[in-house]
Amino acid sequence: MGVKFAFTGGREGWVRVLLTGVGVGLGVALLLLTTAIPSAMQARSDREYARMDLVMNGAEPAKSDNTVLVANVGTEFHGLDVRGRQLEPEGARAPLPPGIDEFPAPGEMIVSPALKELLDSKEGSLLRERLPDRVTGTIGESGLIGPAELAYYAGGQNLAKYDEGSRITRIDTFHGVKAPSEEMDPVLLLLVLTVFVVLLMPVGVFIAAAVRFGGERRDRRLAALRLVGADGRMTRRIAAGEALAGAVLGLLFGVGFFLIGRQIAGSVELFEISVFPSYLDPTPVLAVLIAVAVPAAAVAVTLLALRGVVIEPLGVVRTARPARRRLWWRLLLPLGGLGLLAPMIGKGNENGDFNEYMVTGGVVLLLVGITALLPWVVEAVVARLNSGSVSWQLAVRRLQLSSGTAARMVNGIAVAVAGAIALQMLFAGVQDDFTKPTGQDLSRVQMEVYVPKSVSLADAGRKLADTRGVRGAVALSDATLGEKAKNPDTSSLITVGDCAALREVAKLPSCREGDVFAVQGVEYDSETPRFAKPGKKLIIDPSYDDVTKGAEVPWTVPQDIKKADPRKDPSGWERGGFLITTSALPAAATPATSGVIQLKLDMTVPDVREIVRNTAAKVSPLTEPVTFTGSERSERFDSIRTGLFVGAACVLALIGASLLVSQLEQLRERKKLLSALVAFGTRRRTLSLSVLWQTAIPVALGLLLAAVVGLTLGAVLLKMTDTAVTVDWLSVLAMTGFGAAVVLAVTALSVPPLLRLMRPDGLRTE
Repeated sequence: MGVKFAFTGGREGWVRVLLTGVGVGLGVALLLLTTAIPSAMQARSDREYARMDLVMNGAEPAKSDNTVLVANVGTEFHGLDVRGRQLEPEGARAPLPPGIDEFPAPGEMIVSPALKELLDSKEGSLLRERLPDRVTGTIGESGLIGPAELAYYAGGQNLAKYDEGSRITRIDTFHGVKAPSEEMDPVLLLLVLTVFVVLLMPVGVFIAAAVRFGGERRDRRLAALRLVGADGRMTRRIAAGEALAGAVLGLLFGVGFFLIGRQIAGSVELFEISVFPSYLDPTPVLAVLIAVAVPAAAVAVTLLALRGVVIEPLGVVRTARPARRRLWWRLLLPLGGLGLLAPMIGKGNENGDFNEYMVTGGVVLLLVGITALLPWVVEAVVARLNSGSVSWQLAVRRLQLSSGTAARMVNGIAVAVAGAIALQMLFAGVQDDFTKPTGQDLSRVQMEVYVPKSVSLADAGRKLADTRGVRGAVALSDATLGEKAKNPDTSSLITVGDCAALREVAKLPSCREGDVFAVQGVEYDSETPRFAKPGKKLIIDPSYDDVTKGAEVPWTVPQDIKKADPRKDPSGWERGGFLITTSALPAAATPATSGVIQLKLDMTVPDVREIVRNTAAKVSPLTEPVTFTGSERSERFDSIRTGLFVGAACVLALIGASLLVSQLEQLRERKKLLSALVAFGTRRRTLSLSVLWQTAIPVALGLLLAAVVGLTLGAVLLKMTDTAVTVDWLSVLAMTGFGAAVVLAVTALSVPPLLRLMRPDGLRTE
């Protein structure tokens, strides 16, 4: 009967079940998207490793009919990575990377759809200068980790003549390399658990609120059923049937919304993360759990709500003075959450993993505690509010009569904001553990370019020095030095450059062309004092079996060798070994050295880094420009933080949509009341303000409670990671501000339907 009432109750019934279905559907869609995130990340990782062009666990294969030479010619453009590879097949059976059907010829390239779009746009003009001219095709989905990835394959030529180590590799397959499994840091695991709980809790709260849409009218219908002979248990079963119908419809809507969202996900990039729709497959077990849990929760919430309502044949006993809400049991929930988290305080990441069940249970109980405490807080505060303008009094009286409904609307916002504050505190507190200073001196150098051995370092230095926006260029080259030509037991480093360049890496007493220096006093370098004896015979670039074939150039330590004190170079490296001016290096050893050019830039020149990359690409596609930064952060930490931002954006969208549906349902319930007030002469401005106050008061109380619980949870989580508790008040204000902004936006969107409802003809009935 309940299911039949839901679908055959006329226009009123259809609107009610539709609102419930949409509210539940939005929550289900987000739950399905969330359960699909792990599989999406795994799919991205699998694609990345399927096209891997590195030799893993062994030596390079010998040249044959089924090998291909791959050169890493990737670049960066306005902070975005552009994955680039030059391919030179060495036989008819050379393997193709995933996503392309044939090898590009020299001067041609096959690009990803996103890169093609960028190159065809005005913004991509600078990038176009450093890539091959002819685009002959696009990379298929199987060769990309996401639709927004910037990638290309170009044709290579005579790559075998270059001796560039890891920049050029010979491989016989692009497949079969599996992503390595790594132990996750306990603190990172805590972050992942907390992120998932914090993102999913508001969804659960919204689903619970959605199944109670139209509750007052439903209770009046149940009273009519009592009048024709139904008993109390029967009415509860009928109410459960109605809720079940709305929840099942919500599941169907949710699947539809999920499929729409899945397609939209393919055209959206959030925080440099994009996914193909095919990646977003929910885990079957979790999908079944959602399908069972949502209808069960709908029935449970409905039966729980009916416990406080007496449905009699002559009406619903709800208008009598309700019993005051009790505080003691509401405090048990957050206290229980703190009790579960307390044993792990001070554990840090040195004492094994955090107990996953205790962490999840503790965070859930603390956040659920908000939903239990908020109705009591709202009731206690609005009971003491009285005098004020007409709009204020209308709003306060309405809140005094139905504070529970107002609190239910705000619960989701409060839970989301509390979780966001706690996570912000946790991320801010532990980010120093995952952020390391690079030691690079940005006041001396802003970029450096690694130059391949096949390119003249002097020529490359001149071209880069003449580039617009470059204020200074320092060229240095390095090689190893040993006592034996093959497999020396110990080795030292030689650094080659002119006097100005050598002064950047050591403190020199005096310098002129032809000088040689031994740097002494570097902590990790114990060999240089032993090697730096006049007349000692050494070998530049010795060979190592199965690793490298060196030039093996003999060199004798000169009689007039000078001593130099160490100095950190701009990259933060304190070099040891020998410093040799350019003319003092044997000519035969020049090809054995690896060159780098450090650049001082005029940062006022627009796109100066891109201009430098273009010059470097003209010198050789195998150059490797590197931008200096003050610090670098763990990739895993960054990926978890990115996941939080993506999830938070989705949850905020759900909060806004669900609040709007809830607000419209509330206005629909009060249609006749609003019409009556207008008929009696109440100004529309007064009614509009009263609706704003009705939203603002619970929201203000909810955000205040959320801030208290969020700060408490954040402090406990920081204590668990053994980190000092600090509060970034600006972030706390930002989080509460985001919550308030969502509510204001929803209120603004609900004004047009409110104005339509405020008409006297709304009193007409048939």
